[in-house]
Amino acid sequence: MGNIIEIKRFYKIILTISILSILIALYIEFFLGYKPCKLCIYQRIPYVLAIFITFIGISYSKNLVWLYTLLIIFFSSFLLSGYHFGIEKEIFNEFSGCTVNSINVTDKDELLELLNSKVSTSCKKVDFTIFGMSLASINLLLSLIIFILIFIVIKNEKNKQK
Repeated sequence: MGNIIEIKRFYKIILTISILSILIALYIEFFLGYKPCKLCIYQRIPYVLAIFITFIGISYSKNLVWLYTLLIIFFSSFLLSGYHFGIEKEIFNEFSGCTVNSINVTDKDELLELLNSKVSTSCKKVDFTIFGMSLASINLLLSLIIFILIFIVIKNEKNKQK
């Protein structure tokens, strides 16, 4: 793959995928009105990091450290989305940040303020799907594919250097 796609082009592909992923998530949240859970928000972090790393990688493409950094980023994205997918499928229990445990409201104004605030939705609840797949499952697959591609590019680049 290293011969087919040069490294700078590969970085640009990762950059494009990362920007599109963030834009799609924001579109679903703000234009379609689906409220993300905390894990959905956390799953955006690797893509934001990847955007910055790809800019550096494009400028310093001969240094493999940026590919290794992307490899770690997308492996962590894979783990995080896998955990979220596991919560959706009830393989794992939700962590305390995913649920609103108890509401101690003694005043109707406090209740209105709480309802108007951004109380996160349950990480177990799947409100939005594409072709029957939750966004966590799509991210799981996308992160795995990108991780494998980065691994292949690193392997090919190391072979070229020998």
